[in-house]
Amino acid sequence: MEREMALELVRVTEAAALTSARWMGLGKKEEADNAAVDAMRRMFDTVQLNGTVVIGEGEIDEAPMLYIGEKVGCGGPEVDVAVDPVEGTNLVAKGLPNSIAVIAVAPRDCLLHAPDIYMDKIAVGPRAVGKISLDNPPAENLAAVAKASNREIRDLVVVILDRPRHEEIIRQVREAGARVKLITDGDVAPAVSTAVSGSGVDMLLGIGGAPEGVLAAVALRCLGGEILGRLCPKNASQEQRIQAMGLADPRQLLTMNDMVRGDDCFFAATGITDGDLVRGVRFHGGTACTHSIVMRYKTGTIRYIDATHNLSRKPHVFE
Repeated sequence: MEREMALELVRVTEAAALTSARWMGLGKKEEADNAAVDAMRRMFDTVQLNGTVVIGEGEIDEAPMLYIGEKVGCGGPEVDVAVDPVEGTNLVAKGLPNSIAVIAVAPRDCLLHAPDIYMDKIAVGPRAVGKISLDNPPAENLAAVAKASNREIRDLVVVILDRPRHEEIIRQVREAGARVKLITDGDVAPAVSTAVSGSGVDMLLGIGGAPEGVLAAVALRCLGGEILGRLCPKNASQEQRIQAMGLADPRQLLTMNDMVRGDDCFFAATGITDGDLVRGVRFHGGTACTHSIVMRYKTGTIRYIDATHNLSRKPHVFE
């Protein structure tokens, strides 16, 4: 894969963010998502890759565009593509922080084709790599992260989805002395933020979407962080789907290398609403400003991109 792909992928996430941001705070999550999907799919037609969507908007009978198995790009290297045109549709609808448009790309057959089920996760930054375990109690993991970062547990911030299923883990984290940041939706940006210096996020814990876990894994691989996961099938049908992916044990521990393999991968995200990772879209009459992050594992380069868009010259985005 060529390095120019990084900026091409940002153009795709920018298009999705610009269109969905028009729906921010209007209480219409489906409209925001549909606008982003349409813009992202059109922009993919200009990107030089031969991509297969392995994580997208659903199966072919569930989604008209960016469905699993769909081919995207106008020719080039064969790659796996994982997308979430609006990560946090409820966040956009309610005008809440941390909604992003996100893409991950890796060589063909290098991304876990995670089904749309739950995954138990723990994510940390580079200093704590190899020092945490999904099977350890929160207090033990927090102690390891604090020691690795030369801080006290009370200095740490743990992001957890605000769900009834997490009541016990929230209690344990607080009893251990760490601070808890509860989020309503969208755990990709917080997971990635654990590996970004100055983000104010030290760990992500809890059960969220499996596709989001793979997206976060690509970014954390580029950033030198770590995410561990375990799929949480609800029934025999979901267990069979997991086994069809090639995992003999539906509840096996998934490491970074299980979620993203190979010697290269890209991750790009553009903010829709303000968040810990990137800022949201700003509209200024006939222009709009976006803030994006793009990274590549092979080179270790992390770029933040501020862009000003002349909206009258982007009919391909807003038509």
